[in-house]
Amino acid sequence: MPFNRVAIGRPEEASHPDALKAALAEFISTLIFVFAGEGSGMAYNKLTDNGSATPAGLIAASLSHAFALFAAVSVGANISGGHVNPAVTFGAFVGGNITLLRGILYVIAQLLGSVVACLLLKFATGGLTTSAFALSAGVSVWNAFVFEIVLTFGLVYTVYATAVDPKKGNIGIVAPLAIGFIVGANILVGGAFTGASMNPAVSFGPAVVSWTWSNHWVYWAGPLVGGGLAAIVYELFFINSSHEQLPTADY
Repeated sequence: MPFNRVAIGRPEEASHPDALKAALAEFISTLIFVFAGEGSGMAYNKLTDNGSATPAGLIAASLSHAFALFAAVSVGANISGGHVNPAVTFGAFVGGNITLLRGILYVIAQLLGSVVACLLLKFATGGLTTSAFALSAGVSVWNAFVFEIVLTFGLVYTVYATAVDPKKGNIGIVAPLAIGFIVGANILVGGAFTGASMNPAVSFGPAVVSWTWSNHWVYWAGPLVGGGLAAIVYELFFINSSHEQLPTADY
């Protein structure tokens, strides 16, 4: 059972140099990801003079997020595990692969990275709006809640299969590549309905900088539920209990 390995962690862990380095890596990776992902949307709006959403815009968002996440996970993988997402960190905690205290450090770093990325974008673009995530017309909050659960389940399940599972072997860049691919594919599915966040940090930064909080809870609740469910399913059915727990440094 994954819950048998859930751990709070020791208080000194919060100030341990390795934990602080890992948190800094999460901050930088999330900044890189959000700057590229949010920035591509701002660039598209500028090129189209804030025109209506188009299939081309959705494809551009999918590609930019997939490429940026591949890079962000890759650069952080050997330091923090390259979570870049509070839902991934929560899934790792539920599966007993990270302590609560270390997870809190990661989430704080991810949120700060997203906010700083959006502030930099606002300054660098001369004050353009960092658009917060919003529901499309005809999409209820419960539609969006389910959408975000399913999309994030797919993301965190992919993380577990390619990066957490001890049986994964030496797959090199396959994990960040697969993680980038699933996010890009999910944006093609959910982008027209909820924006396909799958990541509370990605939603948090633009919301803070634009101070837009309409239905913001959906972009926390959905990903956290989806991430937690993916961790439970993978741990219960696919990770043999005889495996040794992964060292924190490996994820």
